[in-house]
Amino acid sequence: MRNLIFHILLFLILWSCSTPENVKYSHELPPVYPDYIDVVIPVNIAPLNFLLRNDPEKMVVVIKGTNDSIVVAGNQKIAIPLKKWKALLIREQGQSLKITVKARLNGEWIQYQPFTWEVVSDSIDPYLSYRLIEPGYEVWNKIQMVERNVESFGERVLADNNLTDGSCMNCHIHGNQDAALSMFHLRGKNGGTILNKDGKLRKINTRTNGMISNAVYGNFHPSGRYAVFSTNIIIPEFHAYRSERLEVYDTASDLVVLDFDQDKSITQPFLSDTATFESFPVFSADGKWIYYCAAPTVSLPDSIKSLKYNVLKVGFDAEKGTIGSQVDTVWNARQMNGSVCHLKTSPDGTFLLYTVADYGTFPIWHREAELQLMNLKTGEIDLLKGVNGPNSDSYHSWSSNSCWFVFASKRDDGIYGKPYFCYIDAGGKAHKPFVLPQSDPASYDFMLKSFNIPELSKGPAPFDAEDIERIFWKQEAEQVK
Repeated sequence: MRNLIFHILLFLILWSCSTPENVKYSHELPPVYPDYIDVVIPVNIAPLNFLLRNDPEKMVVVIKGTNDSIVVAGNQKIAIPLKKWKALLIREQGQSLKITVKARLNGEWIQYQPFTWEVVSDSIDPYLSYRLIEPGYEVWNKIQMVERNVESFGERVLADNNLTDGSCMNCHIHGNQDAALSMFHLRGKNGGTILNKDGKLRKINTRTNGMISNAVYGNFHPSGRYAVFSTNIIIPEFHAYRSERLEVYDTASDLVVLDFDQDKSITQPFLSDTATFESFPVFSADGKWIYYCAAPTVSLPDSIKSLKYNVLKVGFDAEKGTIGSQVDTVWNARQMNGSVCHLKTSPDGTFLLYTVADYGTFPIWHREAELQLMNLKTGEIDLLKGVNGPNSDSYHSWSSNSCWFVFASKRDDGIYGKPYFCYIDAGGKAHKPFVLPQSDPASYDFMLKSFNIPELSKGPAPFDAEDIERIFWKQEAEQVK
């Protein structure tokens, strides 16, 4: 009781000292950036620091819950104390926080309409890895792979291609969102697929006799023993069609499963013929199916707009290490009048999340590219109208509890991708997404790199940039048979 009275008195003192009595009340919401108006947040997220776009002289923000409150003062922006924030979210999980903003503009205090943050007890996986890369096509050899703790603002560099002869590095993919199981690909003569498994780093040459290229886009089997990949010959070209600046497409692509225990490849003839382009394969949550994108080959680049990928599935027997022979269509590109890429199955086996564009399989320069969510148990498709923005939304991954996913969105300016989090409630409803919080909310205004291919994990990766530098220069690549 004494503790409650103390907090009430402290709240009243802070509130009365921070703002004058004469306040003008506005019917509008505050011009908050990033857009954190009425969002659902996990109980373990970092503080949602924000600024006001109308450059106030001073502002005071009250974050009020059912059991506790925080008062934060600032000028154009606020920084919520981390310890107080964490304590508040724990006390208020399952409840809504009411955020009231008062700002002084031209000497006059204005109180805006309040908004809410709904705090859910469904946590998000606490670590996020992504590539920091220039958003254009001019510079590709200045890339860092970074890991961020989303419960705080701590980050570290996992790989830096300044240390690996400027070699390009592909996406960092986790198996089962497990920090002890991940991989990414380093290009160049000293490159290979870097496999992080059970505390050991391996560098693997994934190209075997008969394969058109090294393994490119991959996904782990739930057991961790296998991974399914597409092998792609990728061509980038400029074009002037609408607002797209660059088109990237395959002139050939196949599918292969690699057995990491026996260092051998597994495939089927129909997955490596020239009649079909296959790409972006993933395993189902139970490991019994391989979902992948496939399109009939067309003349490229002149017929690029008629290149449209379906979603297909084929069986996989983990005990025998064999791919099935019967292929089923899950999403028909001709009927849907679109093209699919970036398949991701939810860990609980309920959903398939993917990106749809008008054509092709490289959506980041396609403004029309949007996410869709298929319920694999019912076949129903959610177009995610409340999730997608006006520019490209793509490159997504799930949290281990299937309650959250993260995706890269260019909704702010059409150029720079940023990681956004979206909550899926128990009824399967997707809620308004919010961008990764930063210690300084103005940092996105000055960030000159895109957050590319965000991937969630339950723990920190057991390696850093020095480990990757060492394995790149000093360790020979193991050859898959």
